[in-house]
Amino acid sequence: MADPSSLPKWQQISEMLIREIAAGHLVDGARLPPEREMATGLGIAVGTLRKALAELETQGLLERVHGSGNYVRAGQADSVYAFFRLERVSGGGLPTARVLSVERMTKPATLPVFGTSTDAHRVRRVRMLDGEPAALEEIWLDAGYAASIAPDDLSESLYLFYKRQLGLRITRVEDQIGVDALPGWGPESFGLPVGSPCGWIERVSFDQDGARAEVSQTWFGNNKVRYINRLG
Repeated sequence: MADPSSLPKWQQISEMLIREIAAGHLVDGARLPPEREMATGLGIAVGTLRKALAELETQGLLERVHGSGNYVRAGQADSVYAFFRLERVSGGGLPTARVLSVERMTKPATLPVFGTSTDAHRVRRVRMLDGEPAALEEIWLDAGYAASIAPDDLSESLYLFYKRQLGLRITRVEDQIGVDALPGWGPESFGLPVGSPCGWIERVSFDQDGARAEVSQTWFGNNKVRYINRLG
């Protein structure tokens, strides 16, 4: 049975292709394989692939030339993972997530100031790239946006869940990058011992009104992934 929190398969494929284009693995002007060959290679139906390619065409990332094929057109995309900065060391990779816990609790004093409530929903997740564990995430969403959140409510893209279910749009983020000790609450440690130095991101996310809505911390295996922020 499909995981109800997962993005539809066509959207997973379109997001993967968007990240492959951004990483330079699919360059501007490159011709994609024939659709049936490409679908077989991805293990999906041709109809699913065509829906993913139609999304890329809508976003100006694909040109379909009748009788010739599908050609990549590099550009900016409206990706559900637009703010997800981790990529494989070689670039790209499809992000997925597994929720470990969701709890409402008093905000720790150690976090940056955010929101209007004294409480927040703490979401702990394992993030994967192409199915390989890549990071541990601890997200704190101000409780003023939702009285309660259940693990089954969450989709793989939290920002998509915020937008569709809470009317909350994350419009910008501020990241601080550093090094921290890998915490012991995650089941995966990326081949690194608990407590060993690893990459660390502290993020403050802002809503459509410019208010601080969320604070998150991410610990990632710098032996597996890199933090990438492309400008321009």
